[in-house]
Amino acid sequence: MARTPSAAPRRAARRGGCPRGARPRLGRVIVPRLQTSTRARYVAERLRVTDAWGSLTQRAKRLARCPLAAEDEAVEVGAEAEATKEEAVEVTAAVAVAAAPVEGAVEEQPIRSTEAMEASASALPAVGAAEAPRSSGSTAKRRAEEAQAVEASASLVPAMGAAVAPPSQCTEATATTRAQDQAQAVEAILALAEGAAGAPRSRSTEAPAVAFAAARHEVEAVALARAGVTSPRPSRRAGEYHGVAQARGQVAAPLAAEVGELGRHVERKMAVTEPQAAPRLGPSSSAPTTPAQAPAAAAPGQGLAPSGAGTLPPVSSKALVFPARPGYGTVGRRCRVRANHFLVQVADRDIYHYDVAITPESNSRERNRWILTELVKLHKPHLNGRLPVYDGKKSLFTAGPLPFKSKDFLLKLTNPDRANQGEKEYNVTIKDAAKIDLYSLQQFLAGRQRELPQDTIQALDIALRECPSARYVSISRSFFSQAFGHGGAIGSGVECWRGYYQSLRPTQMGLSLNIDISATAFYKAQPIIEFALEYLSLRDTTRRLSDLDRIKLKKALKGVKVVATHRRDKSIRYRITGITSAPLNDLTFDQDGRRVSVVQYFKQQYNYPLKYTHWPCLQAGSNSRPIYLPMEVCSILEGQRYSSKLNERQVASILKLACERPAQRESSILEVARRNNYDSDYYAKEFGIKVTNQLAMVDARVLPTPRLKYHDSGKEKMCNPSVGQWNMINKRMVNGGSIRYWACITFSSSLHPNVTGMFCDDLVSMCNKIGMQMWTTPCVDIKQGRQDNLEASIRSVHRQSADMIAQQGPKGLQLELLIIILPDMSGSYGRIKRLCETELGVITQCCAPKNVRKGGKQYLENLALKINVKVGGRNTVLEDALNKRIPLLTDVPTIVFGADVTHPPAGEGSLPSIAAVVASMDWPQVTKYKCLVSAQGQREEIINNLFTEVRDAEKGIVRGGMVRELLLSFFKSTGYKPSRIIFYRDGVSEGQFSQILLYEMDAIRKACASLEEGYLPKVTFVVVQKRHHTRLFPENHNAREQTDRSGNILPGTVVDTKICHPSEFDFYLCSHAGIQGTSRPAHYHVLFDENGFSADALQTLTYNLCYTYARCTRSVSIVPPAYYAHLGAFRARYYMEEEISDRDSSVAASRTHDQSVIVKQLPKIKENVQEFMFYC
Repeated sequence: MARTPSAAPRRAARRGGCPRGARPRLGRVIVPRLQTSTRARYVAERLRVTDAWGSLTQRAKRLARCPLAAEDEAVEVGAEAEATKEEAVEVTAAVAVAAAPVEGAVEEQPIRSTEAMEASASALPAVGAAEAPRSSGSTAKRRAEEAQAVEASASLVPAMGAAVAPPSQCTEATATTRAQDQAQAVEAILALAEGAAGAPRSRSTEAPAVAFAAARHEVEAVALARAGVTSPRPSRRAGEYHGVAQARGQVAAPLAAEVGELGRHVERKMAVTEPQAAPRLGPSSSAPTTPAQAPAAAAPGQGLAPSGAGTLPPVSSKALVFPARPGYGTVGRRCRVRANHFLVQVADRDIYHYDVAITPESNSRERNRWILTELVKLHKPHLNGRLPVYDGKKSLFTAGPLPFKSKDFLLKLTNPDRANQGEKEYNVTIKDAAKIDLYSLQQFLAGRQRELPQDTIQALDIALRECPSARYVSISRSFFSQAFGHGGAIGSGVECWRGYYQSLRPTQMGLSLNIDISATAFYKAQPIIEFALEYLSLRDTTRRLSDLDRIKLKKALKGVKVVATHRRDKSIRYRITGITSAPLNDLTFDQDGRRVSVVQYFKQQYNYPLKYTHWPCLQAGSNSRPIYLPMEVCSILEGQRYSSKLNERQVASILKLACERPAQRESSILEVARRNNYDSDYYAKEFGIKVTNQLAMVDARVLPTPRLKYHDSGKEKMCNPSVGQWNMINKRMVNGGSIRYWACITFSSSLHPNVTGMFCDDLVSMCNKIGMQMWTTPCVDIKQGRQDNLEASIRSVHRQSADMIAQQGPKGLQLELLIIILPDMSGSYGRIKRLCETELGVITQCCAPKNVRKGGKQYLENLALKINVKVGGRNTVLEDALNKRIPLLTDVPTIVFGADVTHPPAGEGSLPSIAAVVASMDWPQVTKYKCLVSAQGQREEIINNLFTEVRDAEKGIVRGGMVRELLLSFFKSTGYKPSRIIFYRDGVSEGQFSQILLYEMDAIRKACASLEEGYLPKVTFVVVQKRHHTRLFPENHNAREQTDRSGNILPGTVVDTKICHPSEFDFYLCSHAGIQGTSRPAHYHVLFDENGFSADALQTLTYNLCYTYARCTRSVSIVPPAYYAHLGAFRARYYMEEEISDRDSSVAASRTHDQSVIVKQLPKIKENVQEFMFYC
């Protein structure tokens, strides 16, 4: 990527200052060294500094009129003041005038009083103040005033206990040092001036001036003292200055931070309105020009700093402030919907937070909760009659103070799960932690406070969960019980349980309780032998288990609680830690100094003859002290969640059992609320919580459906989708792909060769009918592959095709498409994709045998749509995109990103997480997306490969990363460099917002800056959430104009009121038509926005993009770039080799990622595959 010359240095030279983003940091020299020893040269340097001061003063005034431009300077002020705070306090009393009289120079002034400094600071231009028009007559006066100001500023040269040489001894070195020191002081003061000027007045109109004056003391003192300039005699005002410095040092940093916060407040309220031409990547002759390009400079925002821009990124996620809502949307037909949110009212009373420490420690919330429950029962008088609520870990809350600050309780309890172990002692320490009032929560809900009082929300949420936790099986924020109805078996020893999700949320209408119906998989309560037969699909119990079956069973049962039933007098519970590799009849243990077999022990001790002695044994306890449990004497306890990955059949079963149409789901939610009866919940009463029993009624809008453009050769050139759907009848793809060389191989033994041949003919016919150009015959005959030798069969047909193409066509051509009919048994899809995309470099289209046999127009049409984009075609585009009528998308070159991270299922050992990033490669159509994938540490949500810098011994610093590579690809594809970035990020929970934005936005900035100096396109960062529990129901389930055919709300329904965030920019959008069950709207939350999107602009853009999804003729539920990133991440999961071993299966599902483990990288996708949408 070639660089274009930057105009910033030229503009800086004209105004006598430094280029934007290159202002020297504290301690750097900005005045050139003197080349002569004459005093005239010294005077010239000082006059140059004086002139620079005048120009920089005008710059400060301009920044005052544009708080957005001053924002990053304001943030830097806070950072610099914080960094120099400690040093400033140590300024000694030996402060002196650090300049000698020089011929022709203005006489230096003594150190001014604090009042004078604050007065000069308050004279800085206020935000929005107009600059007075200049006249030629005032120029001399202005220059004289500026010269006096810079002289006064330069005179503030405190020293660290030494002296300045007398005038007669003023050498070139001291003169140079003085000039440098003065220039540094001017530059430091200017930074503070810009920060203060860019901030509005706070509660006191003097706050910016005070902050400026206080921080200036510190920066001036340290900057000039570091130079080592000394003085022979202390100033009369040295003591005064020392006292001021100490006092100001205590407040400089927080006041300067307040200035930065005020600047961010202004930035959220205003927007840049002056568009500039965006520079292009590469030589000026290589890229076409575009009209009205947006500026590529960085707007500050939320304290995030672009790389190399001269601003400091926040060092903590606490410094981030997300954009405020820019207003409510107005586009679309108004309607009303019901949301599964119940209004919550809380009495205005204090809540007390206590820390809990239990010895011995336990990671089990269930056990900790049992201990605290017993404590409350036994020591109720010591708790002042309070009903505490407990989170199962470290926090306990009460609705009033306990009669102690800290107290230890000694309990002797018998665990019902370990009745044979007798009593056990537990020491519980309850210690006062904090008093929580509701004022902050009230301010937050009213939109007058931006920081969420998380401790208050946590306390109230735990109070509402206390009763259900005692009655039901609690999993995260959901509760399950057979009382909610038995879902039914879903296969492999697993069954579906129904329950509900509950969470307290801050919304615009106040606190609301979000309740939704949930369903998840549980182990079926049954004997272990029956589970093993069902899980392994076995019938014969007389045969020994193979090593593979034993390892599978070990992974499935690890951590499961069982009850041993071989003792008639009592049942004992155990947690399985493993399965022995040896069969039961080979196991022995020491008893009274002699070896005893497990089979013999059970016969003698319990008169229990074991039958399945050829099967392995369950193991409890540790490896050093194992407890052997024969499978036939153990049964799985009820109420244990099955956390392993479900197979396709199980997923289909659980979806079918949990599926409810909207009216039925709404009734089920109301039934949960009725059953919980919050009015009689004694914990809710204790904390003064009242929950309404009706769903919230919410104002909504249905956005207009976009028009789609198809090829002019079709009968229908334009399409108006109806209720989120359309078809390809009388339409042709807007850009049909071309396929000359293709082949087909089938691995299905149940399909007759004639059926396969007819299917290929029909598929080719459909592709050509709707706009593609596909050769009617394959380059080699259709092949029958062997299921037991899948990879060799594919390599063979690929090699034969390559040989045939080499004979027929020009040099360099290769197989363009391989159609693969999958084996009758599942499990081969991932192997095929890994082989073809990372080794052979060929695009594939896999087809299930049942679909090939059934055929059908709709199936063939969907296959043709997928094949077209895989070979570089384009199915349809938005009419408004072609006509450049989409705000903040088609006005200037814009790239749209999507990103997602997929994690391995629980218990999958050391498999890494996979990050995928896609980006649009066409503009203004925004339909083609290139995908890059990367492996990273297990369970790491932050994408760590967005931008990378590696030091190479030969090449030096090598820069890379997925964002950087995609930006280069966009330029290569379109000829433009993007002036705007829209980044949709999927898979992020609310608790990760700050962390994700802090690191990933920094990576995006660095990736842009690494391509070209000063290249900082404006970024909008939006999180897409699909795994939430908000559901929207039509106001009237029987009104046809309010529902689609499935009974769900209409596609395009958007909500940004009442149930949304009190002050931040978010909305719910149902962009798809429901098929079965209740539609879940996507939740979009804007974390960063330099482009100044209005609510209507972002909602409409997001909804319109949902009609450009390539794989079907339907609008989809989440914006396509996020959808594509999801597909890309899951595709890359297949690239990881599956390894099943005892070592993998012994890794606990709850193990966190070890940062020291080297992540195995993914195999590289072939370039000819990666250039297209291979993941579709």
